[in-house]
Amino acid sequence: MKMAFISDIHGNAVALEAVLADIEKHHVDSIAVLGDLCYRGPQPKRALDRIRSLECPVIKGNADEWVVRGVREGEVPEAKLAMMNDERQWTVEQLESEDLEYLEQLPTQFHWDLNSHLKLHTFHATPESLFDVVLPHESPEHLQTKLMVEEDADLYLYAHIHLPYVRYVGGKCLANLGSVGLPFDGQSKASYVIVDADEERFRVSIERVPYDVEKVAQQYVDNGYPYAGMMRRVVQEAQPPS
Repeated sequence: MKMAFISDIHGNAVALEAVLADIEKHHVDSIAVLGDLCYRGPQPKRALDRIRSLECPVIKGNADEWVVRGVREGEVPEAKLAMMNDERQWTVEQLESEDLEYLEQLPTQFHWDLNSHLKLHTFHATPESLFDVVLPHESPEHLQTKLMVEEDADLYLYAHIHLPYVRYVGGKCLANLGSVGLPFDGQSKASYVIVDADEERFRVSIERVPYDVEKVAQQYVDNGYPYAGMMRRVVQEAQPPS
C-alpha cells in the first residue's frame, strides 16, 4: 500500500493544488490529511473545499479548533492573542456555517493497518493534545513519551510544527509531515510524506514541491488579509511569524 499524508495547508490553495498534482504522479492508493486546513491563508474557502472534494480521511488540527471557537488565552503568547483572533475572524468570514460544522466534528487521530504486518498511528500534534509542540531534536525518551504512546504501532506520523523530519526511535519510525502551505524550515516549497508499505518493509519519504510563492504572497494583499505584510514574509522566507 502506498499512502500520501498532507497537513498544515493553512488556506494556501495554490500550494495544495501543486501537492495534489505531485501526489497524482506517485500513483498512491489513498490520501489522508492531518489537520490545519484553512486558518492563516489567503484562500481558506478554496482550500477547505478542495480538501473536502478528496473524500479522504481528515483529522483536526489546532488551527481548525481555533477557527471553530477562537484563540484562547494561554494558547499563544499574550502579545499575539488579539492579532491571531483578528486573523481567525477574517477566516470565519470567508467560510459558511456548514464549513464550521465540518471542522468542529473532525476526529483527532487515526489508526491504520497498512497491511497484516504494519500498523500506523497518525495525529496532529500529539495523541493527547492539538497544541503541544514536540520538536525534531527532542530526546528519544521525550519522543516516546509524547508521541509514541501506542505500543502496537510500527510507524507514527504527526504534523503541527511545520518542520519535516524522519527519525528511528526504539526500533520504530517517527516522521513529521512538515507543511503544505506554511513551511518553517527556510525552504519555500510545500512538504508532505509518502509511506510505501510492502509486507514487513516500509519506506517513508519527505516530498518537497515548488509552487508559485509570489502569487500566494500577493493574494494576502489582494484578498484583504489582516497583517498581510507579515504573512507575505512568512511564505516568501518559509519562516515562522516573528
